[in-house]
Amino acid sequence: MNGHFKIPTPVNEPITTFAPGTPERAALKAALVEARNHVEDIPMYIGANEVRTGKTKDLFPPHDTAHQIGTCHRGDKTHVQQAIDAALAAKPAWEAMPWEQRAAIFLKAAELMAGPYRYKLLAATMLAQSKNAFQAEIDAACEMIDFLRFNVAFMSEIYNEQPQSSKGIWNRLEYRPLEGFVFALTPFNFTAIAGNLPSSAAMMGNVVVWKPADTQIYSANVLMQIFREAGVPDGVINLVFASGQDMGDVIFKHPQFAGIHFTGSTGVFQNIWKEIGNNIHLYKSYPRIVGETGGKDFIIAHESAQPEVLKTAIIRGGYEYQGQKCSAASRVYVPSKLWATIKDDLVAQIKALKTGPVEDFTNFVNAVINEASFNKLKKYIDEAKADPTVQVLAGGNCDKSQGYFIEPTLILTSNPMSVTMCEELFGPVLTVYVYNESDWEQTLKLVDSTSPYALTGAVLAQDRYAITQATEALRNSAGNFYINDKPTGAVVGQQPFGGGRASGTNDKAGAKVNLLRWCSMRTIKETFTPPSNYMYPNFLEQ
Repeated sequence: MNGHFKIPTPVNEPITTFAPGTPERAALKAALVEARNHVEDIPMYIGANEVRTGKTKDLFPPHDTAHQIGTCHRGDKTHVQQAIDAALAAKPAWEAMPWEQRAAIFLKAAELMAGPYRYKLLAATMLAQSKNAFQAEIDAACEMIDFLRFNVAFMSEIYNEQPQSSKGIWNRLEYRPLEGFVFALTPFNFTAIAGNLPSSAAMMGNVVVWKPADTQIYSANVLMQIFREAGVPDGVINLVFASGQDMGDVIFKHPQFAGIHFTGSTGVFQNIWKEIGNNIHLYKSYPRIVGETGGKDFIIAHESAQPEVLKTAIIRGGYEYQGQKCSAASRVYVPSKLWATIKDDLVAQIKALKTGPVEDFTNFVNAVINEASFNKLKKYIDEAKADPTVQVLAGGNCDKSQGYFIEPTLILTSNPMSVTMCEELFGPVLTVYVYNESDWEQTLKLVDSTSPYALTGAVLAQDRYAITQATEALRNSAGNFYINDKPTGAVVGQQPFGGGRASGTNDKAGAKVNLLRWCSMRTIKETFTPPSNYMYPNFLEQ
């Protein structure tokens, strides 16, 4: 087939409300019941095979640790090697497939997620990652669907970007997939990230070995089922459940390792970068390293900020999905007079937030992801209670008798460099520092210098001069900067997501630039009437 094919114009997937009495609320509740009543047997997917090793790990919801929902089969180094071999075997046919055929596969995957798989994917995310209905909807449904639809459009735009040609010459750019395989290492907190990291690389003609976080395996299995039904050929995306050590020992020593698409902790990413550097002489090409690694995200309020807007930004930015978003607000700077205005009502609203299992749709806060996270957060809260320079104004209670529940906690500190203002906690713990209105400019410098991270941040103000000051002073402090809004909730195609400094390589998920990282350009110059004499005119005699 020949033609310059026009991709369907992508539109952001509408968010379902799941309001009481709606059919979608009933459908989601039914999907939750069905998932809870079945223990899923989850294989690895290597080439054409569903691999069950018998070395199993049981899976439980973080909010209901006595109820088993799945069993996954663990792999080892041999399975990692098998996945690489399967990927490389699939590579020639996959990269030779016309791009519009690859596009059709992922557009179909988006339709499957929007339609027949929607509630199954939402229920999996709610149970495995303890997300309430709204948080699961904006993640596993809307954002994942948006990634697929918009990335297909970005792919089309990339292929359409071609150089100028002068008379008698035709210049072309070919966007080749990388030479080798891509490793996708994905986190627990967003099903959309877990699906986007392997699919964005695969979309550009690459083959992928994918390892999800253990706490996301249950949802990853549903994603893999969707990819396969959509027509992703065997071996293009291989899903492996081996340890990080086993994965790294094989992948980072393989000559065909071409790149890593990563979201996770800063420490892990830095160690990976170091390992790649140590092994650089082994590789056929220089690997692409793309990573997003977290943040210590801020809200700074000016004295002109609207009180109700500030309270809403703090609560939604800090406590949605238990603060387990890389973009979640965890440090807040409020001028003293404004703090006096909002303090009592803010504390009352936080105390009124309902905490509990996801099956109760009225719970705003659910469980943190696992016992390690629970213990870490409890330690920070206990230390805060014992610190004379801070006050725990709301929350502070922790209970793991049935699930890993941390109450939404608000800490007030008199020290802007206190532990919870500086260290990434990744939980529903938010710290406020109150500054004097006259110290606005100094506080902007404080915000910029407190953390090594630079992912998201927000300024709340009605004074446009203050907004202008903050926008300039904090230009390197956040890759996603919000004015009069919470620092979370980036939408694909609207707010490309990523940060710099210790927050990652800023290769903006949800933008064309990210897809460019998964291809290698070849310039082709064709001359129609080439010269037949090496002499230039200036060499000729008079």
